[in-house]
Amino acid sequence: MLFKIRLTLFTVFTFALCFVAKAHDTVSAKGIEFTPIETKTPAAKATGTSRYGGGSKTPGKQKTGNAPGAAGTPQKHQTLWAIFLSGFIGGCAAFFMPCIFPMVPLTISFFTKGPEKKSGGVIRALVYGISIIVIYVVLGLLITVSFGATSLNNLATNGIFNMAFFIVLVIFAASFLGAFEITLPSRWVNAADAKSDQSGMAGLFFMAATLALVSFSCTGPIVGTLLVQAATTGALLGPAVGMLGYSFALAIPFVVFAMFPALLTKLPKSGSWLNSVKVVLGFLELALSLKFLSNVDLAYHWHLFDREVFLVLWIVTFAMMGFYLLGKIRFSHDSAPALISVPRLFLAITVLSFTLYMVPGLWGAPLKSISALLPPMATQDFDLSAVAPGGNIGGQPQDTGGPRKYAGLFDKPRGFDPFFDYDEGLAYARKVHKPVMIDFTGHACVNCRKMEANVWPDKLVYQILAQEYVLIQLYVDDKTELAAAEQLTTPEGGKLKTIGDKWSYLQTSRFVSNSQPFYVLLNPDTQAPLAEPRGAEYDPGIYQAYLSSGLKAFDN
Repeated sequence: MLFKIRLTLFTVFTFALCFVAKAHDTVSAKGIEFTPIETKTPAAKATGTSRYGGGSKTPGKQKTGNAPGAAGTPQKHQTLWAIFLSGFIGGCAAFFMPCIFPMVPLTISFFTKGPEKKSGGVIRALVYGISIIVIYVVLGLLITVSFGATSLNNLATNGIFNMAFFIVLVIFAASFLGAFEITLPSRWVNAADAKSDQSGMAGLFFMAATLALVSFSCTGPIVGTLLVQAATTGALLGPAVGMLGYSFALAIPFVVFAMFPALLTKLPKSGSWLNSVKVVLGFLELALSLKFLSNVDLAYHWHLFDREVFLVLWIVTFAMMGFYLLGKIRFSHDSAPALISVPRLFLAITVLSFTLYMVPGLWGAPLKSISALLPPMATQDFDLSAVAPGGNIGGQPQDTGGPRKYAGLFDKPRGFDPFFDYDEGLAYARKVHKPVMIDFTGHACVNCRKMEANVWPDKLVYQILAQEYVLIQLYVDDKTELAAAEQLTTPEGGKLKTIGDKWSYLQTSRFVSNSQPFYVLLNPDTQAPLAEPRGAEYDPGIYQAYLSSGLKAFDN
């Protein structure tokens, strides 16, 4: 990325949002001991009561069939790779910030004009790059040590933290838009700069520290956003891996230019376009912050931030970004562009096209490319396409003997009529003699929304899931308090006070997983898995085969 990249800036940050969306959501398993799982044993006989049946205050331990203790491992690896890539993209963007880009020639000259041989300058550049990586990775590790693994898991669904993250990202956006600058105390910068004059490796390390401190006003919001996103994935090493990707991308140019100084002549000159990078990033930070506000709204059932409200705010935000790129909007620190360059024009076309792409979503268009980031379709009040796949409204029959428990709290995926209580769903499945699919899901789970919007509506998947299974959706992050008579005490002494606590404990203790989405195909009579539980699968054909395997096992 050594040429002018204004044309690709929007694509870069769109990819960053997508990688954030793919980071897997988890919930806390604090204080929970996993129930031992019998592997490949015959299913236990039906007891007539479920795990929480009979009004017992203490859920009994129940062994199951072949529950996949390792089911979450590939997803965790996928999460760390997604975090690394989003960090890498953030580092590429940070390189073109006004606080770093103009410093490149000056910094490179330090390595190339010294008295030693060229090889010595390259070695010092490598040490400088490694120092940048070490500084940021240590920062990521400090976040993990400070909060702890369990606390990081809690961040994804905690209403207070999500609201705090929303406010922080809005502040970062305001900083990039020019309202103020976020700076560190000058004495920190002066102290690091003084020590950078030392000879040897220590001096190079403090040079890297000085770069990190001086550039904080530009890179701080990027680093802060990345740390927030990495922390809320629930991955223990998420912040450190994110900082590794970020610092790796930031260090590469300094090392490459030190090895090949002639490439400096190919860099675009500093100018007002660097400030445009900051402003565009400010608009993107503002758009991203709305996802955290949406998480709070869904978890606490406020219904103030439904899908159409979210879309309106995104449409306005990206439209203003497009007008800014065309020079129709200016901020106090902007200079009016005499002419609109071709790359800037192409970027404006891309942004405004994306804006128009979102407009039909106000009337119910699925918007599959960004469905994972949007509130559920069921939260939309005005939906012209509120018809299930295949033309049917609703999925499973309604003759359940009365209103479904918790049905007034949760939004149903389009075309489906799920149960939201484990006991009630199992009882109905026994009555109609159908297998069960448990969907452990969450309000803040972006992958869950992507599955519901992109995979479940597939014609063949919908036909099997809506007609052949009894669907039970269990929200593990819901904050609604259970009635006093329903609050439970676990065998480990933990208190299950909310709906989310109850289903989170069921998932972690019985199925040894705390990631969402998590799909379990069950025989309602024996409560034994019909197939190995699994997480998100975005290929409808593979997902359909998975559902079919459960049906075959049930029939046999």
